[in-house]
Formats: sequence, C-alpha cells, structure tokens
Amino acid sequence: MEDIQHTHSIAVYPGTFDPITNGHIDIINRALNLFDTVLVAVAINPAKSPLFTIEERIDMIREVFQENGPRVRVESVSGLLVEYAAKQNARALIRGLRAVSDFDYEFQLALMNRKLVREVDTVFLMPGLRWIFISSSIIKDAARHGGDVSDMVPPRVDELLKRKFAL
Repeated sequence: MEDIQHTHSIAVYPGTFDPITNGHIDIINRALNLFDTVLVAVAINPAKSPLFTIEERIDMIREVFQENGPRVRVESVSGLLVEYAAKQNARALIRGLRAVSDFDYEFQLALMNRKLVREVDTVFLMPGLRWIFISSSIIKDAARHGGDVSDMVPPRVDELLKRKFAL
C-alpha cells in the first residue's frame, strides 16, 4: 500500500449568517467530514442591513462550534472571498444549495471565482432535508411576527431573536 501524505485541508464557508441556522450548522458539519478545518467567513456586506452586528454573529457561531476547537475558525471578511480563501491557503469555498433556484447564481459565482483564482475550487453541499427550506431571512421574518423558530436555530440564537424582537 502506498504511503499517502496528508496535507492539512482548509475550506472557507462564507455567508452573512444573520443569524446562523441549523441549515448552516448542517453544512459546516458536512464540510468538517471533508476538510480538516472550516473557516466560517462572516461577510460584511454594505448592501445589507443585518439584524445582528458582526460581533454578535461571530459570537453565535463560535458558541455553536466551541467543542470543535481549532477545526472551526470564525472571522469577519470583506472584499473578494476567493482571494481571501487563497490567502488562507484554502482548497475550497463551501456553498450551500437548498434548491434548484440557488444553482444558477451559485454556478455563475463558482465559474467567476475559478477564473479569478484557479487554485480554489467551489464545493456545493446540500443541507439535510429537514433544513432545506430554511434561510436566515425566513427565520427572521417568522421570529419578527412571533413564530416559533426554536427547532430551526440553536437555543442561543432563538433567545437572541426573541430579545431583538422583544417577544
């Protein structure tokens, strides 16, 4: 049997995570089965007005993955994600696909990223079926109107959503 050298593999999972959902958590856990380290890149998007501050979002994600130690790193990022991934020596960008409607945009983005930085691949992962329909936007909208989202987000996120909307 040939001796295969293992190099430390890093993937970047970008998003706004406003807030992190069980769907995001599922994708990160799936990525941890494929890569040694997942760097969760909390995007600073000037075009969006997030409910939670960048610090709150980073803290929520770190709390969820505290038991994973250095295998899950969380940082804020701005600018071109594929260049950030290359600077982190990441092999791949992780992108979650919920439905066929996500694919067209994600496919175009992956091709553009590949053109910009050939060494970084895009890996598409689908969340488990029970999370396929959720998004941060849908969660916030339901929570804003008093809907119970406790089974779709971590307990701390549920608590923070209730506090934000004073429910």
